[in-house]
Amino acid sequence: MERVFHDFLEEQDARSHLQLAVACDSALQMTDGFLRRLSKEAKMKRAFITSVIFANLLFWTAGSAQESGRSTAIINADQGKLTISKHIYGHFAEHLGNCIYGGIWVGENSTIPNVRGIRKDVVAALRQLQIPNLRWPGGCFADTYHWMDGIGPSDKRPSIVNTNWGGVTEDNHFGTHEFMDFCEQIGAEPYITGNVGSGTVREMEQWVQYLTHDGRSPMADLRRANGREKPWRVSFWGLGNETWGCGGSMRPEYYADVLRQFQSYLYNFGGNRLFKIACGASDANYGWTDVLMRETAPMIQGLSLHYYTVDWANKGSATQFTEREWFKVLKKTLAMSELIERHATVMDKYDPRKRVGLIVDEWGTWYDVEPGTNPGFLYQQNTLRDALVAGINLNIFNNHCERVRMANIAQTINVLQSVILTKDDKMVLTPTYHVFDMYKVHQDATLLPLDLKGADYGFEKDKIPAISMSASKDKEGRIHVTLCNLDPQNTNTVTVDLRGAKPAQVVGRILTADAMNAHNTFEKPETVKPAAFSGARLTANGLEVRLPAKSVVVLELQ
Repeated sequence: MERVFHDFLEEQDARSHLQLAVACDSALQMTDGFLRRLSKEAKMKRAFITSVIFANLLFWTAGSAQESGRSTAIINADQGKLTISKHIYGHFAEHLGNCIYGGIWVGENSTIPNVRGIRKDVVAALRQLQIPNLRWPGGCFADTYHWMDGIGPSDKRPSIVNTNWGGVTEDNHFGTHEFMDFCEQIGAEPYITGNVGSGTVREMEQWVQYLTHDGRSPMADLRRANGREKPWRVSFWGLGNETWGCGGSMRPEYYADVLRQFQSYLYNFGGNRLFKIACGASDANYGWTDVLMRETAPMIQGLSLHYYTVDWANKGSATQFTEREWFKVLKKTLAMSELIERHATVMDKYDPRKRVGLIVDEWGTWYDVEPGTNPGFLYQQNTLRDALVAGINLNIFNNHCERVRMANIAQTINVLQSVILTKDDKMVLTPTYHVFDMYKVHQDATLLPLDLKGADYGFEKDKIPAISMSASKDKEGRIHVTLCNLDPQNTNTVTVDLRGAKPAQVVGRILTADAMNAHNTFEKPETVKPAAFSGARLTANGLEVRLPAKSVVVLELQ
């Protein structure tokens, strides 16, 4: 009976107390009709049953008072063939603002608790996320960075002017050894972007040798002299960054030739095998992808793509926005799916076996900097809106894992869509951090094919899909489903036809808040945080999920 009245109320547009009263009255009349068909004994229990139903009515109508519609999904739990690479959940740390200095590095003499100069609180938080890889030192900074300036005794390292970001002078105390130490502390693989813009072939070749050579050589001996006997394993190497822009203002044909030259001198030493990543396109520059794949595909393992959720003409505030700005940002981030599909189509022409991975190594939101901060530091707050952006993008990457092998959110700490903010000895976890923590269940799991259809989220004369979704099965056989309700006003119900599996239970977590611009501050660090979710229930055919407005949900089915 509860199911009967639940379905009845789902059909109502109960948007006011008056409509709620009408709905309750109508439902109780239905109850009378139903009970008249029952046995005499059942009629005697009418008062009790009616009270139970009324209580359930209040519960369901309270949640569905602003129900926007229904969506349906089919998940084929026994047909998964593709693996969601854990490297899709990578991060990016550039020498930009306070990402490195103050965010990661405070120095051994700092009063802030640290291990060899690296913040302990940041390490603990990032270990929780199980970060698979970390991209460094840039970004635009990479093509002005000369790595030998950042090795040896720290007091003898030359300073550098960060001409890309704020014109500040850095002391180079955070260099190769410190970065590798940080990666080891957080359990991430290093992803190093080499200097193609202002560097030399010899410089990058020597960096590879310094880090990975396991025998006797000038660079390996220099590494030992600087305190590291054993070589590191460094597979991921970016051959320049944004060579169409800050990395050299190159044409694709010219960069293709430069790439062919550089990659020729990057060698595998010992058991280390290089995964060479070419600088790919920005946004919808499919011509760039075509040239690079045509000229260099056999020589590379990855091709990058950069796409930011940003309106370059009017970035807007990270925290002060209306539903119009909310809608515009989510619509723009949904474009990531089309970009991946169209770049992948170009790549398929030259690489039908999909050997070369698409590496989305810069993505995320980009707003105006916070008032009173250095414009070159790109420091911005992080709200529930950013959590939805993160959830949408990660769902897109999961669903395109056949071609997308790695992604790196920009950036890890204090810059753009960061997962952590720091201020002196304080640290706060952003809503985006919590999404990565919730979604980490997909790392190296098997993608489950799904077909999602249903409600739209409409604003003014435009509309976008209301629901974003992906699903996977881990090595223990647990199924995880991640869902985002993009509608900031309305609940949305998703009915899932789960084929090939019969779970016995479902548990979940949810990230949401009362306000679209809810965010965590150093004074109130837990305004937006995950909570237990009870809006999912198993059905005869699978699952039903009632997603609150503006929410991110992860479900585990066992």
